[in-house]
Amino acid sequence: MSKRKQFSNSNLLTLPVFYILLSLTTQERHGYDIMKQVEHDSNGKIKLGAGTLYGAIKRMLEDKLIVEGSSEHARRRYYKLTEKGRSIFNNQLERYNQAVEIARQKNLFAKLALAYV
Repeated sequence: MSKRKQFSNSNLLTLPVFYILLSLTTQERHGYDIMKQVEHDSNGKIKLGAGTLYGAIKRMLEDKLIVEGSSEHARRRYYKLTEKGRSIFNNQLERYNQAVEIARQKNLFAKLALAYV
């Protein structure tokens, strides 16, 4: 096992990993589809290159956050969330939700002239 820090329920996710997991919450996806979904979900703010995407996928596979799914396409590898991946994603999403709620309660969006939907 590598010396790098493994994912656990208490680890914060990088934005690329968060958005990759987000893209897999609704369905299995192949690499290019993940890239497009991340770009869509982030409103174009995150554009994953192949190296970033497949490096993250490799680490997430090693850490069992995702697994390869079944595919009818020999050239495409599909990925799906594991229960561990879903749990870690949900914990991170809850952290974000709590932070947004605190900011809303403190009226920070208006004070900072930020849009809150």
